[in-house]
Amino acid sequence: MTRMISRDAWWALALTALIGCGSASPFDYQPASGKVTYDDGTPISPSGFTIYFSPQVAAINAETHPRVAKAMVDASGNFTETTSHKFGDGLIPAKHKVFLDLKPAKGAKPLVAAAYTDVETTPLEVDSTATDFLEIKIPRPQ
Repeated sequence: MTRMISRDAWWALALTALIGCGSASPFDYQPASGKVTYDDGTPISPSGFTIYFSPQVAAINAETHPRVAKAMVDASGNFTETTSHKFGDGLIPAKHKVFLDLKPAKGAKPLVAAAYTDVETTPLEVDSTATDFLEIKIPRPQ
């Protein structure tokens, strides 16, 4: 009986490994890094934040959509290791809407206009086919 359980466990593990190997993305990626600052070149947040890139690419089919990529922005405004599918794989070569996860401290003035924090309202767009270093400038909120 013990031999059957271990054999079943082995087959379950092997099947899980095979299923995991089939998780390759149907999209191509290219490395992407850059800098996000106010339009005068000063950093936006002293503690950093997350930047998101929403690809403006049609789905391959009803089940296969391009993923939104993200990167951590440091206190100087730099970001590297942009991730779409696997850590650090970069962006799909295409146009992307850019938005920020940047919430001010409670009671503090917003660091950017609210439009820049939502994929539906952001006016920011980058084209990752033109370059792998993205310079993003954002106006200070009024």
